[in-house]
Amino acid sequence: MIDARLARRLVDAQFPQWRSLPLRPVEHDGWDNRTFRLGDELSVRLPSAAGYREQVAKEQEWLPRLAPHLPLPIPSPVAVGVPGEGYPWPWSVYRWLPGRPLVLEQGVDAVALAEDVAGFLHALRAAPAEGGPAPGTHNFFRGAPPAVYEEEALAAFDLLDRVPGASLTRSRAHAIWADATATTWSAPPVWFHGDVAVGNLLMRDGRLSAVIDFGTSGVGDPACDLVPFWTFLDPPAADVFRDAVGLEDATWARAAGWALWKAAITVRDRPDHAEALHTLARLAATGPVSPL
Repeated sequence: MIDARLARRLVDAQFPQWRSLPLRPVEHDGWDNRTFRLGDELSVRLPSAAGYREQVAKEQEWLPRLAPHLPLPIPSPVAVGVPGEGYPWPWSVYRWLPGRPLVLEQGVDAVALAEDVAGFLHALRAAPAEGGPAPGTHNFFRGAPPAVYEEEALAAFDLLDRVPGASLTRSRAHAIWADATATTWSAPPVWFHGDVAVGNLLMRDGRLSAVIDFGTSGVGDPACDLVPFWTFLDPPAADVFRDAVGLEDATWARAAGWALWKAAITVRDRPDHAEALHTLARLAATGPVSPL
């Protein structure tokens, strides 16, 4: 069990200089990792399963290289831990980033948010990508063509007509997927985040203040980073986001495929998942070829 007691033992055994710092769970934890606050300035991040262990070394190596090129703070590694105390994987200590995960209902200016996210992604794509991590098991093949998940996607589409509240039909899903898989990224690979979700966007004073959780990051096709258009941005903010991102229609078609795949497999397992149902509704409203 990954809990505060385990995190305390790991810190005390491997970093005795921090034994006196209080350690506590964070209010908004993630799925891929369990996160604990260590004192006022640090956080401890423990992968929750074997599939996430590769992300530790990647973040330790690449986040310090990316940070100088980005307009907002990102996680800053301080130390790397090793297996111990019955815990089988490497783990990390980071600088604590202030802010709270995005909640759109709390008076956030959605248009300003769209501009901020797009500006961050634009800077991320411009960061030096040579030697960066290509799509693979470390990031569940984000940055590859969406067809990497075609078998799983098509099987999930076949269930859509049976999901109560799913406004996207099976036939519409297949049309969107056909467009998504008709092209590939032909330009040099660029950096992408891989999971631009509300939980990974920190807010302070109503504005985007930091972007966290680069576990699914890498270099390749940035289409996967465009999914906010369907997942949490609605018009007019979604339209502002698309204009500000500045990528061609083919990339947006692949982005729709990524959004569709994730939403379809989510409602396959959790038919009442509100965010996934919202994404399917947005996809149904924007059409199979071009989101606008």
